[in-house]
Amino acid sequence: MMEILIAVILGFILDFFLGDPAWLYHPVRMIGALVTYGEKMFRAIFPKTKNGEILGGIFLNIMLLLICFLVPFGILYVAKAIHPVLKIGIETFFCYQIIAAKSLKTESMRVYDQLVKGDLPNARKYLSWIVGRDTENLKEEQVAKAAVETVAENTSDGVIAPLFYMMIGGAPLAFLYKAVNTLDSMVGYKNQKYIYFGKFSAKVDDVFNFIPAIISAYLMIAASFVLRLNSKHAIQIYFRDRKNHASPNSARTEAVCAGALDIQLGGDAYYFGVLHQKKTIGDAIRHTLPSDIIKANRLMYTTAWISLILFSTVRFGVSLFW
Repeated sequence: MMEILIAVILGFILDFFLGDPAWLYHPVRMIGALVTYGEKMFRAIFPKTKNGEILGGIFLNIMLLLICFLVPFGILYVAKAIHPVLKIGIETFFCYQIIAAKSLKTESMRVYDQLVKGDLPNARKYLSWIVGRDTENLKEEQVAKAAVETVAENTSDGVIAPLFYMMIGGAPLAFLYKAVNTLDSMVGYKNQKYIYFGKFSAKVDDVFNFIPAIISAYLMIAASFVLRLNSKHAIQIYFRDRKNHASPNSARTEAVCAGALDIQLGGDAYYFGVLHQKKTIGDAIRHTLPSDIIKANRLMYTTAWISLILFSTVRFGVSLFW
């Protein structure tokens, strides 16, 4: 029990200082390659009908989740048999790779830097690396708003949820969660290509993120108090707008962030050239500025540290009696 706690804390600290170096092959790329391979394989196996595509998507999930859980589990099992310290070292490295706080900050701050320089084309380019929407025609405020949105949303998906699952089942369960998240980001679209094939992936992602998203929202409210942001408004907007998204989870942290910063997020956006009408989140009390990207990152990191302290305390308490 204590081995997992040590690995998670050390992994979080490594991410805080090192982030994701470009030279280090990231496991998400490997998971993404498996998704691409699995999609081709199961589309070829199952008939190109509604039920055939749904079954193909289900089998893709089963295959990927088993691989992403069993491979790290097997590695850690062998490592522990050799020496417990080796197991802690490898699991620390795994946890470090799964947490995405530093990379989220780094990528969003690239957008901020270009906006401050007045280089809108480059700001749009860097934004396209971290969002799924079309960015080539966005205005400056829209770019800043999209960057804030992705920091707010990924506070749960990329930071708090992985920590949550790590504390429960160590790196293997966190890798399984990362597979769920990657599947949704790659095939969980409601377009002609994935409406059936990606349906199961989207539902599984909704289930896995439901509890972490709620926890993330409440911890982000706590973080808004710590940072002396508009915490009262954050609470109001959370309860009013937390369901203003096609996903049952994505609007939760976005709502808290929008309320805390007194800005409006969400709204219509283009994806692959098609306009998607989306509800707004928050009130447009003021314009969204590039500096709000910095505030969103501060909110993300404060939420992350609060969650680490809370989850570690619970995990330590459980370890004393189990």
